[in-house]
Amino acid sequence: MSIIIVADIFGVTPALLEIAKKLAASTIIDPYESKNMSFHNEGDAYSYFVKNVGLDNYLAILLKAIESIEPPVTLIAFSVGAAVVWRLSEIKDHNFINQAFCYYGSQIRNYTKIEPRFKINLFFPASEAHFDVVELQASLSTKKHVKSEIVKYLHGFMNYHSSNYSEHGYTEHIELLCATSS
Repeated sequence: MSIIIVADIFGVTPALLEIAKKLAASTIIDPYESKNMSFHNEGDAYSYFVKNVGLDNYLAILLKAIESIEPPVTLIAFSVGAAVVWRLSEIKDHNFINQAFCYYGSQIRNYTKIEPRFKINLFFPASEAHFDVVELQASLSTKKHVKSEIVKYLHGFMNYHSSNYSEHGYTEHIELLCATSS
């Protein structure tokens, strides 16, 4: 089985490399195709992503990258990466992708009509500024193949570069991923 990490708007960072190492991930897919971006802050990263990549292009990057990966695949995705995995879930089936773990994919709220074709675990933060997390989680948890949970941490809790990083949350979820993604 291949474990694939799908990056957030920061792309490949030391924090993401650390997660990949801990999970023995075979590949990291990011919106900048492995180019080191070294953004100074989240605002810069977000602006660059929206202006130069966007969700549609990131989905195309993900689709192209997984073409050469031997199934079955487990995807572990963060933020905008979680949103593109959510969109991918209506395209690829369970024969190719075994399961996905998607963390704080706030843009999923714009794609609630998607009916996933493979098992997908959604982890939403305790709150988000732009939408009601409880309402979104409740609407998605009724879908076939979807397990969703609101965690007590904030958006970015798995990334030690984020102001919302939580050492406890990080450790808890690395252990969960190690136990369930192998």
